[in-house]
Amino acid sequence: MSRKRGNGEGSIYPVRDKNGRVVGYRGSYWVHTADGPKRRYLSGKKREHVADKLAKALADRADGLVFDAGSLTVGEYLDRWLNDVRDTVRQSTYEGYEYAVRPHIRPALGRIKLKDLSPTHARWFYRDRLDSGLAPATVHKLHVVLHKALKAAVADGLIPRNAAAGLKLPRITREEIDPLDPEASRQLLGAARGDRLEALYVLALNTGMRQGELLALKWDDVDLERGVLRVRRTLTHEGKAFVLGEPKTNKSRRTIRLTAGAVQALKDHLARQLEEMEQMSSLYQPGGFIFATETGTIINPSNLRNRSFKPLLKRAELRPIRFHDLRHTCATLLLSKDVNAKIVSEMLGHASVSITLDIYSHLLPDMQEKAARALEDALS
Repeated sequence: MSRKRGNGEGSIYPVRDKNGRVVGYRGSYWVHTADGPKRRYLSGKKREHVADKLAKALADRADGLVFDAGSLTVGEYLDRWLNDVRDTVRQSTYEGYEYAVRPHIRPALGRIKLKDLSPTHARWFYRDRLDSGLAPATVHKLHVVLHKALKAAVADGLIPRNAAAGLKLPRITREEIDPLDPEASRQLLGAARGDRLEALYVLALNTGMRQGELLALKWDDVDLERGVLRVRRTLTHEGKAFVLGEPKTNKSRRTIRLTAGAVQALKDHLARQLEEMEQMSSLYQPGGFIFATETGTIINPSNLRNRSFKPLLKRAELRPIRFHDLRHTCATLLLSKDVNAKIVSEMLGHASVSITLDIYSHLLPDMQEKAARALEDALS
């Protein structure tokens, strides 16, 4: 049994659902404000997490750093929140939070007292950002950050409700995707034959991997004998540099079976890379990357697009498309050949099959016709 805390040390107790099961923990402690003693609350899924939060809050109290929501502004709270989450998320995620807070949320809402922030303020903020020229998708991202920060404020007992919860957001228009048809795909691969990065384009079309996943691939991720590839990392921003980071989602960690053509392309690529290593000698920086610069370092995605992909499209006499459209091409080719959408979803690393269907079903108008014919055959 845990030791009972003394007066002023705060307390932690379990939160139970209607069936009596423990679903989390809640902590409380007292602070002295201008309006007299007030109880503050903390919450978390695990007792040790709440204990850590409580210890920090009590240390802040001892140092005189008591944040009274009565006078705390949205801007002051957001600065504190950013500092709290800095070491709990990926660097690229933190930079996304900063982008939302520093130039957008803080200038617009920062002077409002946290306790006075209302849904009306949040709704006005979203409208203002749209009117300033931001895309609906970007406004959605700002909302996610504001909602997350205010959710933490509710959990900390600073405010009773989340002013960003339950608001109707601007509708996001469907992302414009421009996949290649089978003939154009063959043209692209034909133009890439003999290219230093031929295997990269073969993999892009044969696996549907994201650009960052391809550029983060290492040779120990591939088993050429078995013909399988494991996606375990991706390229991510850290300041102005590109570094290896965690995949986009849990489902992004996946194993993909390779085609015979992809295996052969990788074998040819390995032979070419070994020749480069021998030529560069001590100048080569071995990092184990499958697709690397001539000195073995990470390929900058911008350089890949501008120095390799765009010239390749010209050689193939194809219209300009984004590199990401190679992923869309892989998906549409598979679905058009009646490959189960669940298999395609797992291959692409989507969080759920509904995402796959939502993105691609409108590009395959003949799917319903095929389904109708299949039913006729089954029932006739």
